[in-house]
Amino acid sequence: MDIKGKVAIVTGGASGIGRAAALRFAQGGARGVVVADINADALAPVAEAVGGLAVRCDVSKEADIQALVAAAEARYGQVDVYFSNAGIGGGLGGFEVDDAVWEACWKIHGMAHVWAARAVVPKMVARGGGYFLITASAAGLLNIVETAPYGVTKHASVAFAEWLSIAYGRQGVKVSCLCPQAVRTGMVPGDGGSAGGDGILSAEQVAEDIIRVMGEETFLILPHPQVLEYARMKTNNYDRWLGGMQKLYERFRASKKAGA
Repeated sequence: MDIKGKVAIVTGGASGIGRAAALRFAQGGARGVVVADINADALAPVAEAVGGLAVRCDVSKEADIQALVAAAEARYGQVDVYFSNAGIGGGLGGFEVDDAVWEACWKIHGMAHVWAARAVVPKMVARGGGYFLITASAAGLLNIVETAPYGVTKHASVAFAEWLSIAYGRQGVKVSCLCPQAVRTGMVPGDGGSAGGDGILSAEQVAEDIIRVMGEETFLILPHPQVLEYARMKTNNYDRWLGGMQKLYERFRASKKAGA
């Protein structure tokens, strides 16, 4: 799909990847860009920069997503591209992390995509096409040692993107899943943590990859191409891969202890 002449919604659009994607969509000639974020104060400058619409939206609430889509349709008539990008860090730790954090991750990295699809996909099918983008993470393909809530729920993001493509890919709805490693955003520590080994990309670099893959209409968006080889290694020998991840986790524990 060419973004030119299309109407796009971008959640998590006030900063990071969302902001960069909104700017790139506008640069590519989008007819309308709707920028959504829970951070209302930061929305206006982005919407002004893209000549679009700012909508405060908490994607952990289905009613907010429904209102977002309604606002976009009221302004522009339809939604051609929905970029379900909003995310949270999930905190450090495993099963001991507070239930409230787990619940927030489940909603934002899982149900937010489901609720958005309910709101836009049937209309895309009726019009004969559309594009649904989901930001997962390399953690959704490979897991991550620092945070179980993030790694587990990003797996859910990937799984839902797969299902959406399976169910609607032959009904005109294109689906892509963004799975970068470290990107320079407010969610990423200075060194990128365990995801920073292959370098930290700018959000603008990621936005260029989004545009390129939308043109190709392929499923995975991999700004760090090494991730594909890591995924192949994982599925080729799961036990060996788990052994390597266990070593990485031990290094993480040791560094955390040294910094305590």
